[in-house]
Amino acid sequence: MIFNFGLGVLILVVVLVTWALRILREYERGVVFQLGRFWKVKGPGLVIIIPGIQQMVRVDLRVVTMDVPPQDVISRDNVSVKVNAVVFFRVIDPQKAIIQVEKFLVATSQLAQTTLRSVLGKHQLEEMLAERERLNLDIQRILDAQTDAWGIKVTNVEIKHIDLNESMIRAIARQAEAERERRAKIIHAEGEFQAAQQLTNASDILARSEYGLQLRYLQTLREIATESNSTIVFPFPMDMIRPLLDRVASGKG
Repeated sequence: MIFNFGLGVLILVVVLVTWALRILREYERGVVFQLGRFWKVKGPGLVIIIPGIQQMVRVDLRVVTMDVPPQDVISRDNVSVKVNAVVFFRVIDPQKAIIQVEKFLVATSQLAQTTLRSVLGKHQLEEMLAERERLNLDIQRILDAQTDAWGIKVTNVEIKHIDLNESMIRAIARQAEAERERRAKIIHAEGEFQAAQQLTNASDILARSEYGLQLRYLQTLREIATESNSTIVFPFPMDMIRPLLDRVASGKG
């Protein structure tokens, strides 16, 4: 009888010790409550909990990667798109994460979804497609400010996909093609304008030179003769031989 009693006490002690001892990893903390009231945050390492009096809740301090499911967003220019994202956050205050909010993972996920819709709904589709970095920072800043009371730090937000319907994809393609054509026409017009300016400058220089136009005329004849084997009838300007005729006339006189 005494042996059975001693064995029972030994088993009870072993069970109590097993319940009392907790081992927390380096990235874990234990939020300890004593008789229902917060006592302290313990860990990492070996932690002793008084069974029946104290309870402990484990909290992981590592960065959590959370996928935000696709959200229906209506942009400021009334375009309906589906947008999904990924949020990176971690717990920096285990006490607040357990006491201030129920299931902080669920709360952060719901807040990320509503914030994503709210922020993107203030921007046009073109901004969503071209300025993702700025939108990521806006969403991250808003989430971080709202989750600070929960002891959570949002480190990064990345918009993953913006899904458009086929008609909108075709409209964007047409718009991009029209923009490329517009730029090509502008570049061509600027080239024509610069060429016209250069020709005007060249004509002014030739007009100020007595023999400049004649030299250019002879150079053109030489280039045509070099590049073509055909017989070319080219009008000869009288201005080039008029000085010679004048001299001959004056000699006869």
